[in-house]
Amino acid sequence: MNSLILVIKGFFMGIANVIPGVSGGTIAIILGIYEKFISSISNILKDIKGNLKFLLPIIIGMGLSIITMSKLISYSYDNYPLPTLMFFVGLVFGGIPMLLKNVVGKKESKNLSNYIIAIITFLLVLFMASYKLIFSITSEVNFSNMSIMGYALLFVVGVIAAATMVIPGISGSLVLMILGYYYPVINSINALFKENFIHNAFILLIFGTGVVIGIVLISKLLEMLFKNYKIKTYFGVLGFVFSSIIAIPLSACIELGSISVNIEQIIISIILLVVGTLISFKLGDN
Repeated sequence: MNSLILVIKGFFMGIANVIPGVSGGTIAIILGIYEKFISSISNILKDIKGNLKFLLPIIIGMGLSIITMSKLISYSYDNYPLPTLMFFVGLVFGGIPMLLKNVVGKKESKNLSNYIIAIITFLLVLFMASYKLIFSITSEVNFSNMSIMGYALLFVVGVIAAATMVIPGISGSLVLMILGYYYPVINSINALFKENFIHNAFILLIFGTGVVIGIVLISKLLEMLFKNYKIKTYFGVLGFVFSSIIAIPLSACIELGSISVNIEQIIISIILLVVGTLISFKLGDN
């Protein structure tokens, strides 16, 4: 696969992990690199050169998007939530036909247990999306004067967030928001080269280490599932992905309180929905 295409796909994965309610794993699925991505991480030591050749462009793309786009995406999400979210809903829509190819027409697809799995994962994502509303969670952590226990907890949160970043349909940023770490982490990224560089860099190093370890651990589990229960796993993924179409705007409504729109924003949202759909449909074939 062309390295530039992988950088672009990684770029979209990185952006997805910044938006609450949007899953980087879902974007990887619809762009057609998910299984290879999981396998390369899980077995990186078995073929370091080959796996790094595939992973590095994706990691570079993700890093570039998070560093260069986090502020812009946060601004767009806060001020123009509907157009921003509709672009990502379009990305999900465009990848569904490619995803359905993995189960449509398969003999094992007729098993009732597959549909039960899909329903369970569908409902799980909706519960995650509405968690803050159900339990009225509003607190945020403070990275100032953190104790050793605080850093240890930050590491654990990184592991948890990484797992949800990789699992399709579950938003890593949404989980961070539920735990109260989303805005503190985003603020550390945005302020990295502006103030308190050493403090912010250390915060991101601890969090990033947890993210890396979490991705490796969950990748091994997911690789095992795809290897031994491929059809069932894809049905679970379908439940995640279809629920994302509801969870993405639902998460925004809960987080922002309400979304006010005008006719111009509706028109732009429709255009971005179509653009997102075409982009993911095209990239999914490359």
